[in-house]
This record gives sequence, structure tokens and C-alpha cells, in this order.
Amino acid sequence: MAPGGSACKEDESYPAVADYAIATAKPESNYMTTKSSFGFVGKHGIQSNNGVYELLECPVCKNLMYPPIHQCPNGHTLCLNCKNRVQNCCPSCRYDLGNIRCLALEKFAESLELTCKYHSLGCHEILPYYSKLKHEQHCRFRPYNCPYAGSDCSITGDIPTLIAHLKDDHKVDMHNGCTFNHRYVKSNPHKVEHATWMLTTVEVTVSVFKCFGKQFCLHFEAFQIGMVPVYMAFLRFMGDDSEAKKFSYCLEVGANGRKLTWQGIPRSIRDSHRKVRDSQDGLVIQRNLALYFSGGDRQELKLRVSGRIWKEA
Repeated sequence: MAPGGSACKEDESYPAVADYAIATAKPESNYMTTKSSFGFVGKHGIQSNNGVYELLECPVCKNLMYPPIHQCPNGHTLCLNCKNRVQNCCPSCRYDLGNIRCLALEKFAESLELTCKYHSLGCHEILPYYSKLKHEQHCRFRPYNCPYAGSDCSITGDIPTLIAHLKDDHKVDMHNGCTFNHRYVKSNPHKVEHATWMLTTVEVTVSVFKCFGKQFCLHFEAFQIGMVPVYMAFLRFMGDDSEAKKFSYCLEVGANGRKLTWQGIPRSIRDSHRKVRDSQDGLVIQRNLALYFSGGDRQELKLRVSGRIWKEA
């Protein structure tokens, strides 16, 4: 027992670990070196045979620790999130953690440099330990979220993975060409329940939509702006914003001698479809006008949305 230490009450939710240095779970994969003469690679990519990676790995969540790093009176460390999670009780020795900072370990971490955790996906950045998280939040090699607008899908991956996922799991239509002419029909247009319709243009394979060798998602959905029911069509680029800005597109809807058009730059799928929709960055059609375009007795919505995509010189 550490001098002055007190044992915590047993909590079966978080069993004690004999020694956090022997934990084997590795949710991240990063490569680490030091500015000093150490040459570390192993867990989290750290090059080492002397257990450096175990010093920086939280014994509860198995992720690398960042300040404030806490320790119990016996020297066992863990991250701030897990300190709160285990109710201030050391998971290794069951003594009260108190508010002791492991300043030596925090200082040691400053001497380390790591590669991005997306190294295997193509990122070759070498980063100071404490800059790693911020970089990874914006790394251009990080996986994309599923762009499907009809559900809160948790699938992530690179573009080819998402194309297959959209086709196989969401049954999204795949088409060829840089022009489109599609019809949106709704039998009860006076009921707006955030309906969504989505067309995805896909890269060169068999029976898929090809446009400059890139992929685009065309969304059309019904929602309300305040109390006003509207329909909106917009285009998203399956890639990063820097690539999206190389393209432009136009959308057109109309009938009875009237026409409504929109021209813009496709938004990257890094921006959620909700973010794009809420910014109204697309062709917005109020319901009354949409019903006028539909003709007939105004009891059925029949909109034909046409458009094209082109690459800026």
C-alpha cells in the first residue's frame, strides 16, 4: 500500500488490471519516433522493445494519453476521460487516484514524434505527439462518412468502399454521364416529412455513372424552413473540398413556360448533407411553385430536375 493511500470500494464494472504495461488491445495504429536517440516502432507504431508505448497507453481505453495524464499514489497512470469513468479509483491497484498529475510522462511525450494514424491510407506526415490529434481531425486521408441522406448510417471508408456500400446496401441508382434528367414524384405533397431522394454518380466500372472519373451525389429532399415547406436539390462531390472546387454544376426545374435554375460548386461529402441543406446551398423550390410546375389538380408532385456537371478550366 502506498503511504497515505486508501483502497477504493470494489467495482465489478472495471476489473483491476495486473499491470497496464502488459495490456494487449490496440485500437489505434500509429508510428512513433523520438527527437532524441531513441528509435521506437511497435504498438501504435512506436519503435521500441523497452515498453515506451505501454507508458503512454491508457490501461482502460487503450488509447494514447494526452495531458492531463493522471496517476495514483502507486504510479499507475490513465487518461482524464477514464479517470472520470472509473470514478476516481485506480483500475490497477484499486486506490484512490486523487488529483496527481504525471508531469514526467507528459514532459517525455513532448519529445516524441509520430506518424498519423491514417499512415496505412497514405498519410506520411511526421507529427509532434501533442499535434497528432488536431492533424488527424483534418487529415485528407481520413475515411469519409457514408453520404447517404436517408438514414444515419455509421459506415466509413474510402471512396470505392462507399460506392459499393451505396449500391449494395442503400440500393442507390448508379448512372453514367455528366448530364442528368430525373423525375421526383410525391403522391401527397401537402405532407412534408423530410423525405429524401438521392442519385449517385459513380466512377468507371461496369454499368456505373462516370463523370470526369469522379463521383457525385445528387440529393433531392422535402423539408421545412420555419413553417414554409420546400424542396431542395443539391450536388455533393465524393472527395475533398479542394477537389470539389475544380467542378461546377447547374440544376433546372420548370414547366408552363417558367423555369428556375441554380448554378454552383458541389460541396464535399466532408460536409454532411444536413449541413449543406441547412445552408440552402442548392436549388430551393417552395411547395406552391413546385405544385405549379407539376400542373394538374395540385394533388401530386411531379418535378423533373435536369442539370449538368462540368470541369472548370
